Amino acid sequence: MQQPFEQFVRALRAADVPVSVAEVIDASEVIAAVGYHDRQLLKDALALTVAKSQDEKDRFEAAFELFYARTEFKDAFEAWQDPDAEDKDEDCPPEGGDGGDADGSGDGDGSAEGGEGSVPGMQSDLADMILAGDGEGLASAMEAAAVETGAAKIKVFTQRGYLARQMLDEMGMRDLERMIAAMEQAAIENSTGDDVDKDSKITALTEGRMQLFAEARNYMERQFELYARAAGQQFREEFLETTAMSNIPPRDFAIMNRIVRRMAKKLASKYMRRHRRAKRGQLDVRRTLRRNMAHDGVPFETVWRFQQINKPSVVAICDVSGSVAASARFLLMFLYSLNEVIARLQSFAFSSHMIEISDDLENHVVEEAIPAILQKIGFRSTDYGQMLRDFRDDHLDSIDRRTTVIMLGDGRTNGADPEAQIMKQIYERSRRVIWLNPEPESFWGTGDSEMPRYRPYCHVAKTCNTLKQLERIIDDLLRSSVRA
Repeated sequence: MQQPFEQFVRALRAADVPVSVAEVIDASEVIAAVGYHDRQLLKDALALTVAKSQDEKDRFEAAFELFYARTEFKDAFEAWQDPDAEDKDEDCPPEGGDGGDADGSGDGDGSAEGGEGSVPGMQSDLADMILAGDGEGLASAMEAAAVETGAAKIKVFTQRGYLARQMLDEMGMRDLERMIAAMEQAAIENSTGDDVDKDSKITALTEGRMQLFAEARNYMERQFELYARAAGQQFREEFLETTAMSNIPPRDFAIMNRIVRRMAKKLASKYMRRHRRAKRGQLDVRRTLRRNMAHDGVPFETVWRFQQINKPSVVAICDVSGSVAASARFLLMFLYSLNEVIARLQSFAFSSHMIEISDDLENHVVEEAIPAILQKIGFRSTDYGQMLRDFRDDHLDSIDRRTTVIMLGDGRTNGADPEAQIMKQIYERSRRVIWLNPEPESFWGTGDSEMPRYRPYCHVAKTCNTLKQLERIIDDLLRSSVRA
């Protein structure tokens, strides 16, 4: 049982369930204690051992059901098996001895009654198990063949058919096919009429062969789900992380949402720990002693003098015109996911006139809020001058030396007044101005791009058109926030 357990650990890790060496040892001890006989008990015990969250438990259960699906094959095979097949075989016993051994007596050319034993020189353990309705034996044979052919090493979905055939050949499928062909030929040669009545064994073997092909394909589907789909998904995610956000097709938005959440969760966890360390001050000796008087003065509980730290605020202004709408979508999702770290986050969107969208993001799930925002004001002609005037009139007074302003846009004004002097005011009042432009820097200043006029009033101006670039920039932002 050691090898199946090792493969199961591989399947868990492929399903993004982290299993440490210590947990592998614990799981081995659990298996030794509960055994394999009670499937539900085994699943519950292993889940308690290796799954540390509800999400991990869900992935564990899915991997467990896929991995320990042996009974499904046994049941599926026995479901189609003719319950009267054995009675029919008794009426027409094989001439070649028990189970179709090659040394059985026969006339060499088969007979109309036929059977596997009527074919001299042919023997097939696979045929024996099919005729006996031995679903358990066939399941065991398929698992053994899978190990021999390395089915668990499947990498891409195009390998499924090839590996399924390799696995069946390892089980003895070619011998079975030759036996069926010989039996059918014997039946034809001994037939006296126009129609050839196939022997019950021929029918059983033919149907068993078809069932084996179906179950082999199902088996490889499970192997792919267990070991390869996660790797393929990881490759896809890595590709999307470095793909220009404007080129992401809508069918991949769900994957991008998942990537954004994962990135944001990682950064939030990283910087929340830093915030906690930064907030912790000196040990409060008096309060610590007072709190531990019930423990004879042993300091089981420590009390610290916490420092009040005002987290900096962030103002995000996003161009949602047609050219940068996709990039704005993912930036808003990223910032929304970081609200645990960023205490004060104000989000604005514009094509020409600017609107605040903070309430939309707070009161609705982000997957619903952002399409609604884009539908409301997105995909229109860009007017940076109008946006800056709106911001000056309504929100400039909220900017102070703790505020970081993030601008996302290509800086193309369609020939309108860029209002660069308002950008200067924002620059002078804020702690930091970061401009994220989805266009390459070589495009800045070409055509109607006013980036050369905006750039002097930005502390940071960078090209940002992939999630990887966005993650690095937000990482820098949060690092500076913790140090502030």
